[in-house]
Order: sequence, then structure tokens, then C-alpha cells
Amino acid sequence: MNNKHIWEGWTVQDFIDSLELFFEARNFKTKEELKKWCKDNQPYYKKHIPGVYKHFLDKTNL
Repeated sequence: MNNKHIWEGWTVQDFIDSLELFFEARNFKTKEELKKWCKDNQPYYKKHIPGVYKHFLDKTNL
């Protein structure tokens, strides 16, 4: 699933990798806050990517 092509050669995993370090420093209070953060902070492609959101959601207690 993480090798799914999203945009111009970028895969779900590429977007996850680009956000991973920044994610560790955040404390999200709601699922919507996490969803918006993923969309706003992933490079180039500013639309919701379900696989990216789910990856980070699974790492939280939300």
C-alpha cells in the first residue's frame, strides 16, 4: 500500500518519510488536527492522502 504512486513519482511512503521527523515533535489532540497537519505539511501535494494519514493515526492514541 505504501508504494502506491500519488504524484510525479512520489509514493505514499515518500510522503510518510518526509513527515516522520516532524511528526515526532507534535502532540495532536484530535483526528482532524492530525489530518490537517498531514495535508498542510507534506511537500508539493496538498491534498489528503489516506495512507499517509492512516500511518500517522496508527502511531497516536487518537
